Amino acid sequence: MVRLTSLMAAGTLVVALTATLAAQKTTQLRPGGGGSPHVRSEWTIDGATLTVEYGRPFLKGRSEAMMLPSGQIWRTGADAATIITSSRPLKFGPVALPAGTHTINTVPGDQQWLLLLGTLEKPGQWGIPYLKALEVGRVPMTLAKTAASVEQVTIAIDDTPAGATLRIEWGSRRATVPFTIG
Repeated sequence: MVRLTSLMAAGTLVVALTATLAAQKTTQLRPGGGGSPHVRSEWTIDGATLTVEYGRPFLKGRSEAMMLPSGQIWRTGADAATIITSSRPLKFGPVALPAGTHTINTVPGDQQWLLLLGTLEKPGQWGIPYLKALEVGRVPMTLAKTAASVEQVTIAIDDTPAGATLRIEWGSRRATVPFTIG
């Protein structure tokens, strides 16, 4: 009986891990004007469908300090505004977003980043200049080093027991922020 229970638990774990690994799907949308491909990544977490669309620039030998100037608003990708779409409400710290599409910008820093969430003015909205009037709120992000240098901007959503974590990586930097799904 103990062996059967152990086998059932192991089988359940394999199914759960497979579902987690299969939860992300990334599709290339188009090449970017400056050589940065544009992608849409999709996840299903806690019953919500989440997508992030963004341009993925390469470092191409350029310094992180040049590409991610400390204290300056970054469109968090290339070309068009980086957007997050959710079928359910999201909450990043004190910032609540209704279901729908919102913009993602960041302010890189040496010790911490800020996540700037905003209202999407129109489909295809350009990533710059930053439209402060559309800002919904700002949330601190935790900054860490990546295990290896990340040549191309990568944005991911990681499933967690308490909701999810938005993760942005480029060069040696990893910025993360937890959020919940309503």
